[in-house]
Amino acid sequence: MLQTTPRRAAIIAGIGYVALFVLAIFANFLVREGLVVADDAVATFENIAESELLFRAGIAAFLLIFLLDVVVAWALHIVFRTVDRMASLLAAWFRIVYTVFLGVASVFLFGAVQLVGDASVVDGLGAQQLATPVALLMDAFNYTWLIGLAAFGIHLIILGAMVVGSRIASRILGFALIIAGSAYMVDTFAHALLSNYADYADAFLAMVAIPAIIAELAFTAWLLLRAGKVGSMGAPSADSADTDGAIDRKDVLV
Repeated sequence: MLQTTPRRAAIIAGIGYVALFVLAIFANFLVREGLVVADDAVATFENIAESELLFRAGIAAFLLIFLLDVVVAWALHIVFRTVDRMASLLAAWFRIVYTVFLGVASVFLFGAVQLVGDASVVDGLGAQQLATPVALLMDAFNYTWLIGLAAFGIHLIILGAMVVGSRIASRILGFALIIAGSAYMVDTFAHALLSNYADYADAFLAMVAIPAIIAELAFTAWLLLRAGKVGSMGAPSADSADTDGAIDRKDVLV
């Protein structure tokens, strides 16, 4: 069993968020978006083939994100459980669900790089024949991750609601988290409901990216600088203590 204080857990979560930002910028923006060409399967295949090592590094970064998110979910649960134990647990579960979907999505990246890098397969079929299945695997990654992001959005909404309803942090931060979480959910449902989503892709990207960056950067700063300090935590709800009184306000036993 792991014993820590809300303050230590907040620092762990904050450091985890910083690492997640760096890894996500590399894996998603520099690697995935840098190599994948929309509506051009052959160009995507050739880019991955020419930069296979970079693509594999991107997969490794996604795997690190997958593992770090579990730690962050645990740490945030410790930070928020003194506010509302059941809501904190629910938020942690939704983040774990998101993390599982990201892990499953990463499997498709392994499939794509296997097709690109297997010399015997490439020699037998050629880039033209392999480009389509590689593109389909990349799409499978996108849509699996997208479903997970809906769960991540609910995670942020629950955290934001706890912030708004308590004295744990500024209500502005809480509302920012709620807006960011709602944007993730709207984008996922827009993908499902709009057959012409591509026509509005840039608008939806801005709708998600802007509030998410603002809210999560502010949240990270709060975790590193103030969260969990004595006197900064809100009063616990009726559900914040175990029935046997085992939870201490300073030392949380998980």
